Amino acid sequence: MTEETRSEVYAELAAVGPYGVHPGHALITMVEPHPGHEFAYNRWYEDDHFIAGAMAMPWMYAGRRWVATRELQLLRYPESSAVAQPVTAGCYISVYWITDGRYDDHMKWTVGINRRLGRDSRVHQERTHVFTAFQDHEVTVYRDGAAGPRDFHALDHPYAGLVVEVIDAESPGQRTELLEWLRAKHLPKRLKGSPAAMVTVFRPTPLPVDRMSYVKQVEGVGTRLTLLWFLQEGPRECFAERFKGLDEEVAGSGLGRVELVAPFIPTVPGTDRYVDQLR
Repeated sequence: MTEETRSEVYAELAAVGPYGVHPGHALITMVEPHPGHEFAYNRWYEDDHFIAGAMAMPWMYAGRRWVATRELQLLRYPESSAVAQPVTAGCYISVYWITDGRYDDHMKWTVGINRRLGRDSRVHQERTHVFTAFQDHEVTVYRDGAAGPRDFHALDHPYAGLVVEVIDAESPGQRTELLEWLRAKHLPKRLKGSPAAMVTVFRPTPLPVDRMSYVKQVEGVGTRLTLLWFLQEGPRECFAERFKGLDEEVAGSGLGRVELVAPFIPTVPGTDRYVDQLR
């Protein structure tokens, strides 16, 4: 293929297909850098991978990195998490929005670029993927109705914290009931007077068979929901009062079990702030 032909393909691709602003899909990736490699991992991810391995890709239009210091890791529950073992594993999480209807197009690009990054030795191997999944958007519940930033702004708005909650149902049918209970009852009640401005709810999708070997296949594809609580104040100040007992409420509904509740704060791009507070 000539250079001119390649350029023409870009024009053709831009002329067709969905190009709305709704975050129809997300990449949520929680990673644990290996001990002794925390600074190197942080610089690689922020200086290279966040851009060349994510934000430069078609249809991935917003992204943000978050970090859990040791203080925040120790707030996580339940201790017997099926997501993170031990529950403190995964001190960095990155969240990305992908344009609705463009998941398949994006996945073709991401598999190709990650193969290239591997060949070019631009993949930091001293890390473990604790919870990495592409996910489809189900619903967003807002605390203040039509006021305030929308979900497509969430990764650009300067939120002070993020709480990641993972819930497993027993079956796909029960997950449907769980989602409706969350949307209509549980989340509006929990959001009232809360420091969380919104909760986005996603369900995981399976990774392609040609995924990178260091990323394990997604678990709970038919039964799991991932909730992202976007906070207007830091989790240190509000976690104990506002986010304890989520597991008991979900269990009380009879519709699922909470497998992880984990608070994070945003990283500061261009710095190594918080890296010395991970252990």
